[in-house]
Amino acid sequence: MKLPAHDYLEQHNIPYQRLTFSPATEKGAANVARVLGYRERQMIKTLVFETGQGERVLVMVGGDQVAISGHLKKAIGSRDIRLASPEVVKATTGYEIGSIPPFHWQPEGFRSFLEASMMEEDILGVGAGQWGEEIMITPANLVKASQANVVNLTDKSRPVWTDKPQ
Repeated sequence: MKLPAHDYLEQHNIPYQRLTFSPATEKGAANVARVLGYRERQMIKTLVFETGQGERVLVMVGGDQVAISGHLKKAIGSRDIRLASPEVVKATTGYEIGSIPPFHWQPEGFRSFLEASMMEEDILGVGAGQWGEEIMITPANLVKASQANVVNLTDKSRPVWTDKPQ
């Protein structure tokens, strides 16, 4: 089955690999990593946050990572942020939590952020929009597809921005 995320990557000539796993697999990056034979770090969590100003942003971190609140606030540029509710996530992305593709659904001007350490991985797994379908993609191609800002969200000893914001 071809999903909208696959069509988007093909239309933009962005290489990727499709992998599948049993939809009976328990939700979570660690479980996807285990059944596909990768490290949890390589399975990207796609999280939607809301600001107090009503902006919604996509944040991508490795499956075993947690964003530092202060770094996240600095990257987004708002001190008032919260994880979006499942209803807001569905309304924003068109997808249920668990297999949100980090590209193809964003309106013009929508901002996405990728944890900088993910750029050190050879390959990353992202949801394809349906549980049981995974897209394997290089970090550079993930940035290209999602138009993400690469920022440090997990290392307290490093600045948030590795270069100037876009």
